[in-house]
Amino acid sequence: MTDTQTPALKGKIALVTGASRGIGRAIAQRLASEGATVVVTARSLTQSATVAGTLAETVALIEQAGGGAIPLAADLANPAERDALVARAAEAAGGLDILVNNAGVADYERVETMPMAMFDLTIDHYLRIPFALAQAAIPLMRARGAGWIVNVGSVTALPPLRPFDDFSRFGGVTVYAAVKAALSRFTQGLAAELEADSIAVNLVAPSTAILTPGAARYIPEGYPTEDVAYLAETALALCRLPARERTGVIAHSLHFPLAHGIAVQSLDGRTPLPTPVIPAYAHPKIQPEGL
Repeated sequence: MTDTQTPALKGKIALVTGASRGIGRAIAQRLASEGATVVVTARSLTQSATVAGTLAETVALIEQAGGGAIPLAADLANPAERDALVARAAEAAGGLDILVNNAGVADYERVETMPMAMFDLTIDHYLRIPFALAQAAIPLMRARGAGWIVNVGSVTALPPLRPFDDFSRFGGVTVYAAVKAALSRFTQGLAAELEADSIAVNLVAPSTAILTPGAARYIPEGYPTEDVAYLAETALALCRLPARERTGVIAHSLHFPLAHGIAVQSLDGRTPLPTPVIPAYAHPKIQPEGL
């Protein structure tokens, strides 16, 4: 955004889950840079007992760039806190226009050795929580005449390539990938249900891999990763058009901006970034324009 342009999301209110670090923080920063008031939520308000990153740090970054953010601590694995979150966010900010379902902790384990508790938690993080938050957000968005729901997916939702590589054989990604594939189908089905209400439902996923505090344990040393700003820009693009123009899209972070000629900006919206380059190792079944 330049100084002479009206911010694309001026007056909008967004709720971004898992916003204390990584992808959630990046999306929150980019939405705020376009004028949205962003309610950021995660478990870690001012300190984290596990992975580095807190909501206080995210708010500070947004405010330093001239944006507005409201922190709300919530443990979405706790049903009571999960079910109260959307109403709390709307009360704190004065409504809700945008919901970004990003929160989750990826646990990889091969099917034969995966504990049932890990299986259940994967379902909870990547399907039950997005379902519950969307269900709570729909009436609020409908009352405002429009809305945008963006789910954060994964390129692992696409089928493993043949011949199978070592990651598919031994990486333990099967259950996580299956639930992310379910999230993609949920996105498209919910888009159909809500199109008449002018509520867009889309999904953004990395084209390759993004190095975040939560994903670092699964990315080998020296493995090429992409800048999270491209995913944040794609998420922003999925929050801008009316549902009749863009809904039910499964978009990938490098492919989508390139296919649609979207100029990618830094997370604070002030610096143009290079045109995306699709690496040779990207999954060949990605639909550049969005599925």
